[in-house]
Amino acid sequence: MYQLTVQNAGTGQGTVTSSPAGISCGTTCSASFQSGTTITLTAAPSPGSTFGGWSGGCSGTGACSVALSAAASVTASFTLGGSLASIEHVVILMQENRSLDNYLGELRQYWADNGYADESFDGLPQFNPATGTAPLKGPAPSVPGCDPASPPPSDCVFDTKNPVASYHLNTMCTENTSPSWNESHVIWDYYDQVGKYPATNNGFVWTAAHDARNIGFYDTDGVRAMGYYDGGDLNFLYFMASNFATSDRWFNPAMSRTNINREYLIAATSQGYAYPNGTDANDTAQLKAKTIYQDLQNAGVTWKIYVNPQGSSCTGPPYQASCLMTLSYLQNFTFAQTVVSQYPQNIAPISQYFTDLQNGTLPQVAMLEPASDAGKDEHGSDSDKYPADIQSGEAYAESLVNALMNSSSWTSSALFMTYDEYGGLYDHVPPQKTVSPDGIAPVDLQPGDVCDNGYTGPTCDFVYTGFRVPLVVISPYAKKHYVSHTIADYTAIDKFLETRFNMPSLTKRDAAQMDMTEFFDFNTPQWITPPTPPVQVTNGACYLDHLP
Repeated sequence: MYQLTVQNAGTGQGTVTSSPAGISCGTTCSASFQSGTTITLTAAPSPGSTFGGWSGGCSGTGACSVALSAAASVTASFTLGGSLASIEHVVILMQENRSLDNYLGELRQYWADNGYADESFDGLPQFNPATGTAPLKGPAPSVPGCDPASPPPSDCVFDTKNPVASYHLNTMCTENTSPSWNESHVIWDYYDQVGKYPATNNGFVWTAAHDARNIGFYDTDGVRAMGYYDGGDLNFLYFMASNFATSDRWFNPAMSRTNINREYLIAATSQGYAYPNGTDANDTAQLKAKTIYQDLQNAGVTWKIYVNPQGSSCTGPPYQASCLMTLSYLQNFTFAQTVVSQYPQNIAPISQYFTDLQNGTLPQVAMLEPASDAGKDEHGSDSDKYPADIQSGEAYAESLVNALMNSSSWTSSALFMTYDEYGGLYDHVPPQKTVSPDGIAPVDLQPGDVCDNGYTGPTCDFVYTGFRVPLVVISPYAKKHYVSHTIADYTAIDKFLETRFNMPSLTKRDAAQMDMTEFFDFNTPQWITPPTPPVQVTNGACYLDHLP
C-alpha cells in the first residue's frame, strides 16, 4: 500500500476527487492505495475560481492519472477569477440626486494631495493639473444667475451679466434642486429648451432660483446649484472612487426625475412617462413593462430587494411584504403584486441584508433601495424644517459596502454604487444621444410644459440621457484606480446582469449599453483582500439659512 497526497495551491478554491474513491480535498487530501493501482484525479474549481493546472505527478488541466509504485504527491492549483462567472453576487446600491461634478468634481486634486497617479478624469476644470493628461486646468465654470434688480416676489430674470461660479459648499445640507422634465430642459439651454442646438448647460441657477421662489426657500437666487463637495467632505466616496473603478461618462437614463430614472433601472423604460405614475388623472397606476426581476426569476437566478423601514409606516419585525413593497420602486410596476403574493421572501428589511452576509446566504442579485424615510438617501432637503445631511447618507452607504467587503461573499461579488439622477446640481457635461427604449414618446406632459406647446426638438423624446452621476465599481476584480470614458447610462447595470446570467435585453436601451466588463480584470484580481476605507466623517455643518 502506498500513499497518494494531494495539495491545493493558489489564491482560489476547489475540490479534487479520486477514482477509485478515497480522496476528496479538502475533506481528505491523502489516501492509501494498492501498489500498481492507477488513480484518476479530477479537479473542480469553486464558484469564483478557475483551475490553473497540476504539478508534481501530473501536468496540464485535464484529468490527472497516477500509477502508484511508491508514495506520491500531486498539487492542484486554483486561481481566483478568470471570467465573468467569478461574479456570483451582484449588489446594486443607488442613492439619490447627485451630479458627478457636485460629488466627485475635485477628484484629481484629491489624487494629487493623496499620492495617487494622475490620469484623465473629466471633473471640475479648476482641479485639473496644468500639465499632463487632458483635460487640463481651466477656470471654475459659471452660468448666468438672476438679475439683482428683480428680487422676489418676481421670478428669477435670467442675467448673463451676473454669473454664478462653481464653489465649495460648507454646509452638508442644501435646499433641494429639481431634475424634473421642465428643469432638465431649461438646464440644457435657457434659450433652446428642446435641443435644436448643442447644449450649453446654462440653466442650473435659473431653475434652482425659479423653484426656490415658488417653494419659499431661503436661496431664492439658486446659487446652491453651483456648489460642490471635496474629499474632506466625502472622504469615503473619494477613497473608494480612487482605489476601485469609476467613470467620467456615466449618466442617468432620462432627462427627468427619480421615479422615471429608477424605472429605467428596473425595466429599461418608463413606457413614455416623464412624470411619476399618477401625476395625471389619465396615468396608469402601475407600468406593465417586464422588469429585470422577472428575467432573473425566469433564469433561476436568486434575487432580493432590501428596503430600510426606519421612519416608515411599516411595523415589525416581522414585516409584511405588502408594506415593504411601498418602500421599493418596484411598486411602480404590476409585477410588484406578483412579488407580494408569490415571492414575499424576495423583499426584506435591510437588517436581512446584514444577516444574509453573516450567514453566507446573499442572493445572486441584491438591490439596496435608498433609506429615504430614514433621511439617509442623500437627497436635497425638501423642507427647511427637515434638513437632510449628505454625510449621514454617505455613512449609511459606507455601512452597506463595508458589510459586503467584510463578508465571506466578498471574493465573488461586484457592487455598483451610483446615484439615481443628478438632482438639478451643476455638471458641465451635457446629456448624450442615445436610443429610445421602445419608440414611445412622452405621453403625460402637462399643458405649458417644455415640448407640449407645439415647439419641439430632439430632447422632446427619450433619445437623450440625463446628466452625469457618480459611479464606483467595487469588487475584488475591479480594476485598480481605473477610469472609464465609455458613454453609458445606468441601464448598463441591466446589461451586465443580462450578460452575466445569459438573459435577454429588456428594451432597445439596455441592449445598446456596454456590458461593463471593462471595469474588471478577472485574471489578476487586485482586491482579494479589500482595502480599509476611512470612516465617513459626519461632523460637517448642516444649515439651510445661508450659503456657502
